[in-house]
Amino acid sequence: MNDLRELELLFNSSTPVIVIETVEEVRLLQLLKQLGSHLSHPLFQWSVTEGVRTLGLSIDPQAQTTGPTEALRHIKGMARPSCFVMLDFHPYLQDPIHVRLIKEIAQGFEFMPRTLVFVSHAFEIPREIKHFAVRVELRLPNREALLALVQDEIQSWQTRRRGSQVRIDQSAVDRLVENLLGVTFTDARRIIRNAIEHDGAITHNDLPEVMRAKYRLIEQEGVIAFEYDTARFADIGGLNHLKQWLLQRQVAFSGQAGMLDAPRGLMLIGVQGCGKSLAAKAVAGTFGVPLLRLDFGALYNKYIGETEKNLRQALKTAEVMSPCILWMDEIEKGIAPSDGDEGSSRRVLGTLLTWMAERKARVFIVATANEIERLPPELIRKGRLDEIFFVDLPELETRREIFSIHLRRRNLAPSRFDLVSLAKASGGFSGAEIEQSIVSAMYAAQSQNLDLNSGHILQELHHTRPLSVVMEEHIQELRDWAAERTVPAG
Repeated sequence: MNDLRELELLFNSSTPVIVIETVEEVRLLQLLKQLGSHLSHPLFQWSVTEGVRTLGLSIDPQAQTTGPTEALRHIKGMARPSCFVMLDFHPYLQDPIHVRLIKEIAQGFEFMPRTLVFVSHAFEIPREIKHFAVRVELRLPNREALLALVQDEIQSWQTRRRGSQVRIDQSAVDRLVENLLGVTFTDARRIIRNAIEHDGAITHNDLPEVMRAKYRLIEQEGVIAFEYDTARFADIGGLNHLKQWLLQRQVAFSGQAGMLDAPRGLMLIGVQGCGKSLAAKAVAGTFGVPLLRLDFGALYNKYIGETEKNLRQALKTAEVMSPCILWMDEIEKGIAPSDGDEGSSRRVLGTLLTWMAERKARVFIVATANEIERLPPELIRKGRLDEIFFVDLPELETRREIFSIHLRRRNLAPSRFDLVSLAKASGGFSGAEIEQSIVSAMYAAQSQNLDLNSGHILQELHHTRPLSVVMEEHIQELRDWAAERTVPAG
């Protein structure tokens, strides 16, 4: 059923109050103008700037109806069946006179049908009139509608350019359409137009900017962050078991694996600095989809109930951005109970678990945690996520690979360094600590006006006490816990 047919059925269903929350006011008014010819009673619109007038016409406004009170009194006094589209009326619902007038219009619907259609980006229905009202949403475009929009914009561009042809990569068009699922017709049209206007083409080079534009439309300030250009697994040393596990599921996540269930997600537990965050970014790179990072610390709000609302909005954002990776970093900080949180953490956990069980969108969860003792058992049991991986301190060969990666990132040829000696000298070091040893050695070499060499790095390693030494007992407890409960990532 399309939007026009759904609106027609609703208008003919004897509903006195209809609420439509949308940012596509222009498109909605166009649909209502089309609908007008199918209805037996006239359609009017009201705005605070123009008052009551015939829908779609700038002439014959009713005198002295710009004010909300006057407009409602005018509607209440109408002696024939009518429908009134009320644009941006939400600021005036604080006045009890307005609420009462709306209620009286609704109560009189059986004797004189006068339908009120409230159109706004957000509309909270007063309790006094909730039982008279019904909400409706404009449908978001599906794949077929988006393909039609692409063709419309291609034709429009070619007409303006008098015969010039838009260069098309069909696989890029398919990805473009998939990435635009979840946005409105109006926003989709604008994004498609911008992609074509840039260079007269639709190619894979347009996709990153398309995803950034889509995210800007729906971003949650300070709660969820977007990153399209994600790291590749070539940038990570070790973690071979995790890499293989992901590669086996890559096709299934793309939706092209027939009867195979799409993978749901994983948890990364391990020693700090050993690559959990980088691995989370690399998952998105492996699957070729955007990465969203959920900041649990930003979710919490001093007002009871706002935290769960923030989480629901963030999860809705992830669904709209699908297919994507949702990285829940340091998840224990958001769901572990703490003194004085008045039960917020339990409600957040409940909201999260419900969403994890019921979600249909292709959102792959990567949860990372440092303090496993704070994780609730409901989250870490099998079934919530596909697997729990333990990221341990890197072994000898992995440390050699990590040195090589970080030297190349700084435009230093690994062949100039004794990687074997460096790997042996860095036993017990995390990947982050290895990187920092290179950084510190570069400062030391620069202060001596020398080129960096293996000796500088070895000296920094010798002077450093890694976390595995400073917190030896804690790390051993972590390893003992993980031995029977997790899969080694390396």
